[in-house]
Amino acid sequence: MSSSLSRALRTADFRKVYDHGKRVSGPLFAAFCLARQGDQTGYAARLGLTVPKAIGGSVVRNRIKRRMREAFRLHRAELNPQWDIVINPRRTALAAPFTDLERALRKVIDQCNGR
Repeated sequence: MSSSLSRALRTADFRKVYDHGKRVSGPLFAAFCLARQGDQTGYAARLGLTVPKAIGGSVVRNRIKRRMREAFRLHRAELNPQWDIVINPRRTALAAPFTDLERALRKVIDQCNGR
């Protein structure tokens, strides 16, 4: 696991966010966000990514994941540290400029934070 980015890795983490989280949809991806319960002092917001095989082969899926992780890393400070966010990229995310990914992610962050 990367020290610069906290990731949601367990199936139970993903399931909890899908079942109880707030859904935010856009042209590039669908996102789900949920605040973790309990004492979370010192923890950072966590990111989970689910890229279906229908989008492309492993090279394509990994490229989308790298781009989404970088956009999340750049804007993580704006997010409440107790949030878990799961992003399901759409095929359009592959060809979208990085600035569009960042803009869409900022919209998700604002909606998760209630702005």
